[in-house]
This record gives sequence, structure tokens and C-alpha cells, in this order.
Amino acid sequence: MSMTATTRKVEGVSIVDLSGRITIGEGTVVLKEAVRSLLNKHEMNILLNLGDVSYIDSSGIGELVSSFTTAGKQGGKLKLLNLTKKVHDLLSITKLLTVFEVFDDEAKAIRSF
Repeated sequence: MSMTATTRKVEGVSIVDLSGRITIGEGTVVLKEAVRSLLNKHEMNILLNLGDVSYIDSSGIGELVSSFTTAGKQGGKLKLLNLTKKVHDLLSITKLLTVFEVFDDEAKAIRSF
């Protein structure tokens, strides 16, 4: 299953709707390019919608952290939306739920910026 990313803008927040698997290779490249492209356009409020992400491997986790760090260094914010149970459990095990701001409600997530 290939990874896709579509971007939309709501109230000044860039929402990246991700679908598929964030795995080594195409998945991490799609995520990286989507986030870097927004930052290059000075879109600093980024919300990753992971509702349709079925799986994340260790390199996918690494890319999430890398994107978060890159956004922060450029003065931006990266937050997560709609984690599936599998992804939520993975971020919990890796203690990354303490790093990322995570939301289940898109409107609340947008207001948090």
C-alpha cells in the first residue's frame, strides 16, 4: 500500500491528511517532503492527520520526530490528529506521546495553534 499526503488549509493551519503506511522508503519520503514543503512556504502551523495511517515502522517514527524537530527549529509547530489505536499504542510505548501534542478533534487541534 502506497503512502499519500494531501494538504488543506483551515484557519491558518496546514492540515496534512496522510493515508497508508509510514515505512522506510516511500512512506517516510512522502511525509518528509510534505512537511518540508510547508515549512519552505513559511506555513508554520502543521497538523498531521493520521486517521488513515495503518502502520508506522521505526523509520516512520524517526521521520515524525525529525519533522517535529525541524518545524520547531524554524519556529513552527507540528501536532498530531486522529491516531489509530495501533499508532497511539506505538507512540505510548516509545514515550513519544509526551513529546507530541495529540488531538482527536480537528476543531480543538486548530484552536490549539
